[in-house]
Amino acid sequence: MRKSVEPTSVFDSTNAHAILLTVNHVERSLNVPQDTALLYILRNDLELNGPKYGCGLGECGACTVLVNGKAVRSCSIPIKSVIGKEVITLEGLGSPGLPHPVVQAFITMQAAQCGYCLNGMIMGTVGFLKKIPQPTDLQIREALKHYLCRCGTHIEIMQAVKLAAELMSKDGKRSINPEASLDTSIS
Repeated sequence: MRKSVEPTSVFDSTNAHAILLTVNHVERSLNVPQDTALLYILRNDLELNGPKYGCGLGECGACTVLVNGKAVRSCSIPIKSVIGKEVITLEGLGSPGLPHPVVQAFITMQAAQCGYCLNGMIMGTVGFLKKIPQPTDLQIREALKHYLCRCGTHIEIMQAVKLAAELMSKDGKRSINPEASLDTSIS
């Protein structure tokens, strides 16, 4: 069920247009320039702080969101390209009382230090596990190699992705062992 929200915008521009945007299962009415990067609308107009501004070039992954289930870099796509599509941010994954399995896995494995890359790592993992539900270590490294983390939590991130895959598995009957031996070398 979608809930409508009154129009809001930080822009006072003559080239602004009224648009409807669905974010985190809520339909939003906005009056914004259609070439504005999705990231700015999410952060400035909708006050969602999950996606971060990192590089502004779509290279670091800090701004990643899901658009119709696919992980995309919100700093490099215009708002007009997501009209009529479902946008999910970190805030739209579960709730504090019932976190999404990927979020829970990152918490369990303590896969964060500064947390700046965390949005991208989590959103990228959600999109990745939708495509490849039971990935190998090599597939995980390949999928996340373009998400920049400078704090060195790569081992914990690898463990979190493996745990998330296990938590999201269809049968759900396999034992969840965070201490399981993983090949976590980054090549």
